[in-house]
Amino acid sequence: MLLVRQLFGTSAYSWVRALIIFVFAWMVLLFVFVLKLTITQGSQGPLSLTTGESEINTRRINQALQLLEHTRQRNEELKLLIDELMSEQLDKQSAQKLIQRLESDAQNTNRLMAGGDALVDPALFDVAQADGEAATVGSEPKQELGGQAGVEPSLEYELTRRRVQTNIAEIWNYFSSELGKIGRLVATGSNGSGKELEQSIQQVLLQGAEHKRSLLSDMEQLRRVDGYEAWREKESNELSDLVQRRLHHLQNPTDCQTARKLVCKLNKGCGYGCQLHHVVYCFIVAYATERTLILKSRGWRYHKGGWEEVFRPVSNSCHDAGTANAYNWPGKSNTQVLVLPIIDSLMPRPPYLPLAVPEDLAPRLKRLHGDPIVWWVGQFLKYLLRPQTATRDFLNAGMRNLGWERPIVGVHVRRTDKVGTEAAFHGIEEYMTHVEDYYRTLEINGTTVVRRIFLASDDAHVIEEARRKYPQYTIIGDPEVARMAAVSTRYTGTALNGIILDIHLLSMSDYVVCTFSSQVCRVAYEIMQTMYPDAAHRFKSLDDIYYYGGQNPHNRRAVIAHKPRSHEDLQLKVGDLVSVAGNHWDGNSKGKNTRTNQGGLFPSFKVVDKVETAKLPLYAGI
Repeated sequence: MLLVRQLFGTSAYSWVRALIIFVFAWMVLLFVFVLKLTITQGSQGPLSLTTGESEINTRRINQALQLLEHTRQRNEELKLLIDELMSEQLDKQSAQKLIQRLESDAQNTNRLMAGGDALVDPALFDVAQADGEAATVGSEPKQELGGQAGVEPSLEYELTRRRVQTNIAEIWNYFSSELGKIGRLVATGSNGSGKELEQSIQQVLLQGAEHKRSLLSDMEQLRRVDGYEAWREKESNELSDLVQRRLHHLQNPTDCQTARKLVCKLNKGCGYGCQLHHVVYCFIVAYATERTLILKSRGWRYHKGGWEEVFRPVSNSCHDAGTANAYNWPGKSNTQVLVLPIIDSLMPRPPYLPLAVPEDLAPRLKRLHGDPIVWWVGQFLKYLLRPQTATRDFLNAGMRNLGWERPIVGVHVRRTDKVGTEAAFHGIEEYMTHVEDYYRTLEINGTTVVRRIFLASDDAHVIEEARRKYPQYTIIGDPEVARMAAVSTRYTGTALNGIILDIHLLSMSDYVVCTFSSQVCRVAYEIMQTMYPDAAHRFKSLDDIYYYGGQNPHNRRAVIAHKPRSHEDLQLKVGDLVSVAGNHWDGNSKGKNTRTNQGGLFPSFKVVDKVETAKLPLYAGI
């Protein structure tokens, strides 16, 4: 008794008192729990819980486990933030995130503890859709689940999601190609069993195509409802706004007279798409060297009045090179006026040429976009192709006159001088196969949409042929524009308007089917990236993969080892860099292993793109 009085009556032993009280309280709670459990089992039996009660208990246990795991993760993050705080490295943004997390956790915990049957907030565990809630493909979900402000996906999640989407297409390319070969071999036989086998193969292809469309539809739905769409939209807008502000700053120096300049001559000896890419290349070099771009466009073969009569000037305040001496590339850092040659003649070649993106933007771009270089090029086109009022009015009138509306697939068929020199001939049927596949994917869950395409070509007969062969489609296109795009009439004001309208409408389409050997198609695809957070998968090329004329090597990194299947195959080890030459769209790509210097084929799914980066100016304060 004396010992008890000493313990409870002396302040020095306060921690002992607290420990004893805690242990005693814990034992009382344990006794009550065991007593209630014994009473329940004695009156109802150990297995007499109803199904509903069992489900409720199971759900509560799962919620508790989830909450414990979530708490463990937050504790780890909290520890890291506290460490930063102790080392005086915690910035304002990190502190704000910490506060948001703690507030969110407190709300979720209170909700779980207050209502025994209440569900834990789905956003906490990235649960996108409740069980039994049907998704609608081809239209927005019934309930918009765009995500919460401040909720961001990890880089690994975004890369994996996009890789799954790509690999669904690649596995279908492989099986459809191989089964097609077998079917053609069987078709050469004349006996009845051969015909039955051919029909069976066709059924497998039909079912496989439907399966593939279902998977792609599911992946699109996953993107919509995974809770990160709000972040994707916000990140896309912020990145684009940052680049546009930098370009505006670069092009409007405080003192044009003393500003360093880069002179670019628009009249490269090629077509409109090629000339646009030439100007973009000049602009990238200007950005990298912090020089104001001076675009020499008087006497432009497409419009003698020059660029500024069609599009807004590339600068509001600095329009000419001034009186300083001009020097050819590469010049020196203090050279005030530098003249740039075409990309094919550029020597030495700097590391920031396509396919490189700025090092300071690369981490954000890798997470946001499936092909960062296409996004990067698109930003320069966004700045360059700001239309003059007359051009904008012409584009709007063209859309109204054609009856352009969504959903719509843009189809570009390049013929005339391209076929037989730089590209193979592709019949309209080949394009329409992919158009039909796109619409069937939209309709996979039973929705119905008007099958509509915008058809652009430099051959007027293509539009007439498509309308004749595919009456079930609403085909929008102007044969007169196609006739003006022919070689003999290509370099006229009317033809320029036509090609500008074609590219504009192709870029605004939901999906584009074309040949990437055509620069018109690639320009439209690049501009399309400015209209979505990530439009990297909104295309089907019948020949080349995306490339930029005069680019540095396109490297991909092996993530799965490959043992050659034949003498045509590459051997790959994990980590090998492959310089890619193209995709055969049959599950295989072609390239050269930079480690072994061996060229050949390899399965497309065994590599991933290596995003090239270059250290470029940061434009501090912009």
